[in-house]
Amino acid sequence: MQKVALIPLTCLLFGASLTCQAKQQDSNFWQTPTVHDYGRIHYLPNSAFKPDAHQQYKIVFALNQGAEKPDQVNQALDHVARTVNLYVASGVPLKNLHFVAVAYGKATPLVLRDEEYRKKFGVANPNLPLIDALKKAGVTVSVCGQAVAEHQFDYGWIDERVTLALSALTTITTLEQQGYSLMML
Repeated sequence: MQKVALIPLTCLLFGASLTCQAKQQDSNFWQTPTVHDYGRIHYLPNSAFKPDAHQQYKIVFALNQGAEKPDQVNQALDHVARTVNLYVASGVPLKNLHFVAVAYGKATPLVLRDEEYRKKFGVANPNLPLIDALKKAGVTVSVCGQAVAEHQFDYGWIDERVTLALSALTTITTLEQQGYSLMML
């Protein structure tokens, strides 16, 4: 009973009508317009702080959280896809997005080749299709070379679509010096 009462209240708090709950059931409520099947968004055409379609956007994403379960896509990586989807839905062309995601810490395993991921976790790497989709959207997915060593992974275990970086520390600071904004995920 409380959940039913909270949903309309939540919709009202965010400026929506009582039809919010019904709209969430609509199959078009959540969309993945560019990175298909990942980074779902609900686009709000009349919202504030929308990106300018003519501006260049440079973001380095620091991915430091692990997946909740080995058979689930890493949520931080999924948020990179959500960011791409939000910018493109706002009218920004992919050519204006300069995004680099660097995995380190608990996020490091997301970059493993499927064979190595299976050996470690007993399941296929669910992140590889998303890495492929991000790469097709122009996102560079990289991994901290220091974190690979700390996890005692062989550098040959890294999926070929992933860029091996010297470190997350140098990737982030180097890109910030080049005008990239840091987004911690």
